[in-house]
Amino acid sequence: MTCDQNKTAEKIASVKATWDKAPAGPKKDAALKHYQAAEKANTAKNDAETNKELDAASHALS
Repeated sequence: MTCDQNKTAEKIASVKATWDKAPAGPKKDAALKHYQAAEKANTAKNDAETNKELDAASHALS
């Protein structure tokens, strides 16, 4: 795993942990859509798109 892939994996785990702790509601629902898109982009090895979606998920939760 490269350094960038490692950072992306850590970011995915961090966003997932934040999402797990978030109360149910529209913010959590919106974040889930971005998180799922990030997982899909990560599977396709598209780090730029993964990070964009993870940032959007984090923003939705804040």
